[in-house]
Amino acid sequence: MAPARPRPTTAYAILGLLALQPWSTYELAQQVQRSLTWFWPRAERRLYDEPKRLVADGLATATPGYTGQRRRTVYEITEKGRDELAAWLGRPPEPRAADFEAMLKVFFADAGSKEALLMTLAEMADDARERLGRLDAMIEQTLTDGARFPERVHLQALTLREHVDAETAVLDWVAWAVAQVTGWPSAADPGTWSPEDELADLHQRIRRAVATPD
Repeated sequence: MAPARPRPTTAYAILGLLALQPWSTYELAQQVQRSLTWFWPRAERRLYDEPKRLVADGLATATPGYTGQRRRTVYEITEKGRDELAAWLGRPPEPRAADFEAMLKVFFADAGSKEALLMTLAEMADDARERLGRLDAMIEQTLTDGARFPERVHLQALTLREHVDAETAVLDWVAWAVAQVTGWPSAADPGTWSPEDELADLHQRIRRAVATPD
């Protein structure tokens, strides 16, 4: 018997949404954009293929229908799907990974100009503020109109705290980085700024952060 093919994490992201309620593909796309895109953007890219695979594997059902003249397929999780989702939740997660093009540009900034580096930093700050604005709108809507899934608002608050902390951390870092880079002669020359002092400080911060309390 051939081993079962590994199931991508996106499959479990879709199963998680189906565990809340049945959705059409269009409704799934809206919900993914509203929630999962903040920490699992891959779900949006595979949204139209993954539900079909879940159906083929017996983890979901697909019911065709119409909204007016428009065809739609509504997906619903099965008991087998709920069991597999629960089993996945009980397994250790994969190590965290993130795509962050702006940081890639910062890392290779010595191949360009100081002005380009400062522009990248400014764009990072603008992006963080824009994302915080969207998060604030979500939070305000929940506080004003109530949560769409009130029985899960505790998990919404938990994950939103991580998103807000991450974006404010980017803003804090950008402010610090701009203050350092402004005094550099060029992106390839930090002048009198001491990277060794900064690395030593980071070393101590890490040691303090990971130290086991007595």
